Amino acid sequence: MTQFTDSENNLENKQDTAPDRAQAFFTKPLVVCIGAIICCILWGSAFPCVKIGYNLFSVDTTHVPSIILFAGLRFTLAGLLVIIFGCIQQKRFLIPKKQNWWRVLLVCCFQAVAQYIFFYIGLANVSGVKGSVLNGLGVFFTILIACFVFRTEKFNLVKLAGCILGFGGVILINLGGDFSFEFTLMGEGFVILSGLSAAVAAGLVKVFSKYEDTTALCGWQFFIGGLALIAVGAGFGGHVMPIGAGAYFMLLYLALISSVAFTLQGYIVKYNPISKFAVYKSTNPLFGAVFSAIILGESDQLLSYYTIIAIILVCLGIFIINKFGERRKKI
Repeated sequence: MTQFTDSENNLENKQDTAPDRAQAFFTKPLVVCIGAIICCILWGSAFPCVKIGYNLFSVDTTHVPSIILFAGLRFTLAGLLVIIFGCIQQKRFLIPKKQNWWRVLLVCCFQAVAQYIFFYIGLANVSGVKGSVLNGLGVFFTILIACFVFRTEKFNLVKLAGCILGFGGVILINLGGDFSFEFTLMGEGFVILSGLSAAVAAGLVKVFSKYEDTTALCGWQFFIGGLALIAVGAGFGGHVMPIGAGAYFMLLYLALISSVAFTLQGYIVKYNPISKFAVYKSTNPLFGAVFSAIILGESDQLLSYYTIIAIILVCLGIFIINKFGERRKKI
């Protein structure tokens, strides 16, 4: 009886120390830095790769259901990859607790559904360079929502100044070379709404990770959201036609972007203030603009003075917020 009790205690101790080891690992400055940069490189490459994916799958970018169907294929696969990884890692079938399914579905609504419906439709109507800079607004939305919605951080004048710089960059990129303000709801507007949805999702993941395994939360929200997008896209007449093996490799890479980056972000924000992660996301618009310039041949737009200044303003605003404005509220 004593031996059995001792075995139970040892098992409980091992289970208790697992979160401690994860927290010790993911709070290391070097781990946060490398992990965040990997996320930003992956997210940055998504802008041109989605556009290439449209061509490889013969997606009619003027037909919204086809865009949604393509997004659904990507995120269903992303969810499967995360779930399979979690099963192998934890040596069990990875499924959320019964009482946490509503949390999975709520994250799914903002992350896999709302964010990427806005993202895919918006990106079909703007350049990759412009889309990457506009998407940088998501960092500011993340901080504002953390301050005023989830109340995990305090807002101050330093953060206000950083937000003004960032919004200034977004306005500048919209002015264009001829300084004619160009803004459409289905283009620039949807890219901005995508960033807002992502910010809400990041806050929800940070809160819900206290109650549910982060890998399960991320994997199942992608999988369910992907199936929902496929149903909506196909139901309204969406159509995709892959061209060659390259189309499938691109779909796999796009799925890996979502599965790796979002899951890694989930673990980082679980154990750190959201703003600590956001400081590294200042490189996200830069990576996106550079990858778009290289892969899509948009170097003229990247090298124009208004785009360079816009990128600098966005990155400077995010840096100021996180370097001088982080006063986290203890909870």
